[in-house]
Amino acid sequence: MEDASIIVLFLFVLFLLLGSGVWVGLALMGVAWVGMELFTSRPVGDVMLTTIWSASSSWTLTALPLFIWMGEILYRTRLSEDMFKGLSPWMAGLPGGLVHTNIVGCTVFAAVSGSSAATLTTVGKMSIPELRKREYPETMIIGTLAGAATLGLMIPPSLTLIVYGVTINESISKLFFAGILPGLVLASMFMAYVAVTSQLSRKWNPAAEPPLSFGQRVRNSRFLIPVFLLIAVVIGSMYLGYATATEAAAFGVIGGLLLAASQGSLTWRTFTESLMGATRTSAMIALILAGAAFLSLAMGFTGLPRGLANLIAAWELSRFELLMVLLVFYIILGMFLDGISSVVLTMAVVEPMVRQAGIDLIWFGIFIVVVVEMAQITPPIGFNLFVLQGMTHHEMGFIARAAFPMFLIMVVMVFVLIAFPQIATWLPENIRQGPGG
Repeated sequence: MEDASIIVLFLFVLFLLLGSGVWVGLALMGVAWVGMELFTSRPVGDVMLTTIWSASSSWTLTALPLFIWMGEILYRTRLSEDMFKGLSPWMAGLPGGLVHTNIVGCTVFAAVSGSSAATLTTVGKMSIPELRKREYPETMIIGTLAGAATLGLMIPPSLTLIVYGVTINESISKLFFAGILPGLVLASMFMAYVAVTSQLSRKWNPAAEPPLSFGQRVRNSRFLIPVFLLIAVVIGSMYLGYATATEAAAFGVIGGLLLAASQGSLTWRTFTESLMGATRTSAMIALILAGAAFLSLAMGFTGLPRGLANLIAAWELSRFELLMVLLVFYIILGMFLDGISSVVLTMAVVEPMVRQAGIDLIWFGIFIVVVVEMAQITPPIGFNLFVLQGMTHHEMGFIARAAFPMFLIMVVMVFVLIAFPQIATWLPENIRQGPGG
């Protein structure tokens, strides 16, 4: 009963602060402060300062601003235009045609960006006009972009996986490798949906593409060389054990700068804009992480996580039942919070439950990311929906309906992960770790 009153108080204070427009990181600190003052006798100021410093000075966290900066640099290059030129000749012959460039393009860019928003904006600004020109169904253009852009949260370097790893003190490199196969499986499921829909829909009547010989397709593929080289450097350096996630991020920034310079898009203005964009995003995430660390500590002092874990244990839920409860919980939470906030806000309570249930934390990180991906395309606060609305000027209801099939595919992906956990665990268990993991 005492735990219930603490939860109600925490939620009341949290929603009061969030509803009044306070930044998420500061709202988390406010909730922690109230909890510490009311339920413990420890000096709150000293504890808060120590916790915030410890959370902000983590070496692992260094990878975060570097990967964000790499994504910002690439966002300002001609990468999306080149990717469309390189991919479209190969996609045109598939059932569903050039709509597949949305999915494959997002998958490729996700591997050098780490951000769902950057992936969506970069691929969308090139593919939307091209696909409209060829008279592909608008709902399919919008829906596949909304869904496939969420792959930026799973395929490494994923900002959400970095935040999850820092929050639970798990190897970032292992989490990155855990995300590769599920990301590719989910992309394949999106492509299968496009292929089936294109055969069944009467509205599917795009303009035919001019036929290209195999040699012409290969020549067009030269546009993909820079981005694949960058992926090879970032992911390959970790896979072969030459670099940690942080060092690979530094390689990625250097590679991104070289790519921008080779395309002639690296000017002093783009350099400073990318640096300031990365700084703003990194500062926002760092503040959320600091607030979440303080809230985790405050919850620990109140005994709330342990009490909730014991309560769940008393219910004697099976692993599957616990995962279903968490699936529904995160879908509801994702309607109101962005993915990173959802992860850091709940891990203090959820992690003990998951550990007690004997669920692998690397696998659970991928489970969390898939569910958080759903939050990107669920109204009323689906971030990808807002980005698409700004790009296409459609009503939010139209965009949400177009993205709904992708949401259902992600739900299916959750059950695929539960049925075949090796999809997420095989690579991390069979790779050489770089120094420091």
